[in-house]
Amino acid sequence: MATIASKSVKTINVLIVVSATLAITTEALGQTLAYMLLKPLTTILVTSLVVLVPQTQQSKFKTLMVLAFLFCLLGDILLLFPAYFVYGLAAFLVAHLLFATSFVQLKGFQTHWISFLALYGIGISLFLWLKPSLGDFMVPVGVYVLVICFMAWQGIGLFLKEKSKPFVWIAVAVLLFMFSDTMIAIAKFKTDFPYSSVVILSTYWLSIGLIANAARRIILSPQS
Repeated sequence: MATIASKSVKTINVLIVVSATLAITTEALGQTLAYMLLKPLTTILVTSLVVLVPQTQQSKFKTLMVLAFLFCLLGDILLLFPAYFVYGLAAFLVAHLLFATSFVQLKGFQTHWISFLALYGIGISLFLWLKPSLGDFMVPVGVYVLVICFMAWQGIGLFLKEKSKPFVWIAVAVLLFMFSDTMIAIAKFKTDFPYSSVVILSTYWLSIGLIANAARRIILSPQS
């Protein structure tokens, strides 16, 4: 595909912000049909930032990233329907595995144990707090916590190894992803809270938007 010029990238990012804002607004106003169209559209726009990057020596990293975003898109669609929550969870679990694999493929397996203990300490504490309310979701949520903590660990490990701007974005993004998923878990299994959808959606799209922009820079970087 044709190379995206810098101006085109800015345009896509503006469209992402506009689409995300409209999606969050329509969801808050109860305009279900508009929300069901705008939610996947926003993630498609995010995905396009990586899809439209020309092939380079980082073709495997690009492929893994595109697949991860496509599973995010599938998860977005499935979570539009409460009955498919567990399938949406599974789609995002695969997305996290693909993100983690892409991070490892890029710079190798990272073994920063302080961040490991911090992330898994947070994840396990959250799981134990939610456990009495999980019911049949206990095993799926437990597996999901282990996987997203692993993804975040490897993402932060990239930043700790190489502190250039794209890796800063990835570190921030994986923490935002954990935060967004934590808010989903609290809203679903404990108690909903005011503006929960605003918090969940805004942090989620900011997360994957940062990952997509970082991935694009990494793919195009001659030093990557």
